[in-house]
Amino acid sequence: MELDVVELSRLQFAMTAMYHFLFVPLTLGLSILVAIMETVYVMTGRPIWRQMTKFWGMLFGINFVLGVATGITMEFQFGMNWSYYSHYVGDIFGAPLAIEGLMAFFLEATFVGLFFFGWDKLTKIQHLVVAWLVALGSNFSALWILIANGWMQNPVGAAFNPDTMRMEMTSFFEVLFNEVAQAKFVHTVSAGYVTASVFVLGVSAWYLLNNRHVALARRSITVAASFGLAAALSVVVLGDESGYSASHTQRMKLAAIEAMWETHEAPAPITAIGFPDQEARETHYAIEIPWVMGLIGTRSLTEEIPGINDLVAEAERRIESGIIAYDALTTIREQRENTLADVRATFEAHSADLGFAFLLLRYLDDPREASAEQIAMAAEDTIPTVWPLFWGFRIMVGLGFAFIGIMAYFFWRSSFRGQTYPRWALRAAVAAIPTPWIAAEMGWFVAEFGRQPWTVDGVLPTALSVSHLSVQDLLITLAGFVTFYTILFVVEMGLMLKYIRKGPFQDVEETEIWEARHEHRLRTHDGQGPFAPAGSPAE
Repeated sequence: MELDVVELSRLQFAMTAMYHFLFVPLTLGLSILVAIMETVYVMTGRPIWRQMTKFWGMLFGINFVLGVATGITMEFQFGMNWSYYSHYVGDIFGAPLAIEGLMAFFLEATFVGLFFFGWDKLTKIQHLVVAWLVALGSNFSALWILIANGWMQNPVGAAFNPDTMRMEMTSFFEVLFNEVAQAKFVHTVSAGYVTASVFVLGVSAWYLLNNRHVALARRSITVAASFGLAAALSVVVLGDESGYSASHTQRMKLAAIEAMWETHEAPAPITAIGFPDQEARETHYAIEIPWVMGLIGTRSLTEEIPGINDLVAEAERRIESGIIAYDALTTIREQRENTLADVRATFEAHSADLGFAFLLLRYLDDPREASAEQIAMAAEDTIPTVWPLFWGFRIMVGLGFAFIGIMAYFFWRSSFRGQTYPRWALRAAVAAIPTPWIAAEMGWFVAEFGRQPWTVDGVLPTALSVSHLSVQDLLITLAGFVTFYTILFVVEMGLMLKYIRKGPFQDVEETEIWEARHEHRLRTHDGQGPFAPAGSPAE
């Protein structure tokens, strides 16, 4: 029954998180793209850029509102479904979440209102500042969330207090500058930039295919392709940094992603494709590329990357060490102030492995009574299911390189072929619209599923983190959340499609007429020096 509660709690949080992340990447990317477009408008004064800012800003606003609605309920789940987790690590995990709410979310939400209702009340420069503050708030919001999540992947700057039976923060700066958190932040926001770029590219391509809003579409493609190419390249580079970080912070996750059962002689190869068999501990029909994994994971040709079998053996040793810590902790709790100094010293010497002893609670009530067989079973539990990680990672990486190709092609056509695009390329851009979300969801799946069986890696097993709920409670709330989120998703899709079909609020022909007149005057008066013709952008 307890395992049923654990699995249902995991499923509920996974469903709400993955629903929520349908909205987040587009919000992150569109906030920057809209700010770039308004910057061009302020610099040039051309109405087409104001029109673009308003149009894409409207789509950003729809996505932002529904992203907020789905995100708020996620934080309540820490108290509802994961109460022991909240009690055990709340001193550390709660701090970045509180800062995100106070600093980033309110900054973002406040200036979103000014962005939409301040067009006729603010000067151009003031409104531009508001646009960039909205973008800054969106990215700050992601930063603090990812600092909290990064700590779960690599719990630095904290220590277990045997007197309070909780993890307590020892260094806020270690939590803030956690290498996993920083790598996740830049990788995640870059993925959001790619998502928005592909979205803008695809919608603009649809307009060109239907010969609608051509001026807006051509300029939008230029911006999206330029920004998207830089973002797509950075996603791959920063993903490589995440791989290097995992090689010394989450070695089991890295080994599972690569289906690396045995420790290879350095430098290790990367498996391009294969069929992992967890029961047989081998990968069938594997195609390997020599050296690549060693270079990604260690930045050297001499360091080894441990395989799953060696990591399981290491987990057995850590479980045995954790049992010693558990025994000392029990003595400390029984004797309190009368605890001998050598008992506390024993606990401190083995406290880093206490979480591994907790893995035994799945099999018996007192880890100190564990048999060698039970220790081996708990060590086996440290291996996540390999095949979904293996394929999820490769889907994400394959799409990442595809985005580079798409953006590079449209950047070339925009920059060197006079913004002309073959119809097959425009159709391909429209078809590509959903693919960044697939890549983003695969990325989060790999990050979170690969951490199992831990809620906090090496510290707190997932099975111990849940609230005391019944299966019935979880089934009812799971059905409620899925229903509610599905309705929100349908509403969002309906609104987005409605405004995409409707197009910009201002008729684009007015802008095109002004531009044609402006270009005609430039040709007519070429070489006569600066002057102010009768028509101007103010018209």
